[in-house]
Amino acid sequence: MVLLHVLFEHAAGYALFAVKEVEEIGMLLPQVEESLLNIAKFNGIVKLAAFLPFKSAQSALENVNAISEGVLHEELKLFLETHMPAKRKKALLGVGDPKIGAAVQEELKIACQTGGVVAEILRGIRLHFHSLVKGLTAQSASKAQLGLGHSYSRAKVKFNVNRVDNMIIQSISLLDQLDKDINTFSMRVREWYGYHFPELIKIVSDNFTYCRLAKFIGNRKELSEEKLEEMEEIAMDGAKAQAILEASRSSMGMDISPIDLINIESFSSRVISLSEYRKGLQEYLRSKMNQVAPSLSALIGEVVGARLISHAGSLTNLAKYPASTVQILGAEKALFRALKTRGNTPKYGLIFHSTFIGRAAAKNKGRISRYLANKCTIASRIDCFSEFPTSVFGDKLREQVEERLSFYETGDAPRKNLDVMKEALVEATEVVSELKRKQEKREKKKKKREKRRLEALAAAEEEEPEEPTPKKSKKNVEVRPGPSSLNPSLGE
Repeated sequence: MVLLHVLFEHAAGYALFAVKEVEEIGMLLPQVEESLLNIAKFNGIVKLAAFLPFKSAQSALENVNAISEGVLHEELKLFLETHMPAKRKKALLGVGDPKIGAAVQEELKIACQTGGVVAEILRGIRLHFHSLVKGLTAQSASKAQLGLGHSYSRAKVKFNVNRVDNMIIQSISLLDQLDKDINTFSMRVREWYGYHFPELIKIVSDNFTYCRLAKFIGNRKELSEEKLEEMEEIAMDGAKAQAILEASRSSMGMDISPIDLINIESFSSRVISLSEYRKGLQEYLRSKMNQVAPSLSALIGEVVGARLISHAGSLTNLAKYPASTVQILGAEKALFRALKTRGNTPKYGLIFHSTFIGRAAAKNKGRISRYLANKCTIASRIDCFSEFPTSVFGDKLREQVEERLSFYETGDAPRKNLDVMKEALVEATEVVSELKRKQEKREKKKKKREKRRLEALAAAEEEEPEEPTPKKSKKNVEVRPGPSSLNPSLGE
């Protein structure tokens, strides 16, 4: 006879089920398959031997992490030692994961089995678990599973808020939208204010400066030499300021009413504030790119790097792309049109905005874009999979692209990739060790602050005065006759 026990791991705890004794395990399979959906029949085959609920969510997470890695946790080990039959040689334990089975067999010397009838029994237990364990409802079981699932996922992902590329994707999208909007609004200001002062459009070409000057000048007839210095500060050019002053005196523009001028100034203020916000957003994007993808930023620039990440969907997706995909990323329409018409395929996509391709000669643009895409792929992979990403590799890769560019122009042989990467590896090791040292210092300071805070709280609790004992009520006080009660004249 075989004593089969089945171990079932649930979010609520560990459960050990005893299966009815049979001569051969294989004889159970048809009975289990028949009774799988019927709880009454299934109860005749399986009986709960022991159940160990997890003490806390943290304990549950530790146990599930151990199970996923095929390690026997102390709680599970103690549970099996306590509830498995004394005659270990005849006992057989059914488990779902072969790794756990191997760990149990090695440490506790209990024979384990997986698959076959054990898998079918575990299916039945999973289906009827809340009915087999007393005090456990289907709702509480699903809540436990949901909570543990979230905790386990968070622990596995090892989420790091400083390396979130979603913020980069949103920032670059907003930056592109702001560029379009600011350009449209600036043209509207030029057209609107141009009725009153048309000569200003020819003198000032920059949109941001034009909006600032339109707001400052207001009515051109009120412009005098007293405002010349302030105009010089805005225009950043004394000659331009003088030209504006002279043009205002002999302008062909129409007169404007105060209410129209107020609206123009108000709209100009909005355009100026949008332009200033755009500058702040660009600084934010630069700092985020230096945190998330420093090598890619150093190689190709923050804006182009952010556009590549945004187009790919994430830094991880970009790191998975081959160099040939990165090269034409952003030129999909041109590629498919070329394939359809059997024409020439595009040489570059988003990486065209890099300075390297603009500096290359016409005949070398395709070659340098292919080389640059190769280096971008390497940089994105380094950034994605490094524990402490640094800009060292990006700087070295940039130097290589510069050398290749000069090689196409002058014929000077560039350094070998192996030598450059060895140098980069030495520098990166030094930088990472310095970063780790700083991080350890920060953690020590944090622990000290926490320790001081706890000590201060403990001292404050000790200094608190003891609560005064409650006074006895008058009903419980025994009134004894005193001299005043015996002789009324003494009390007066």
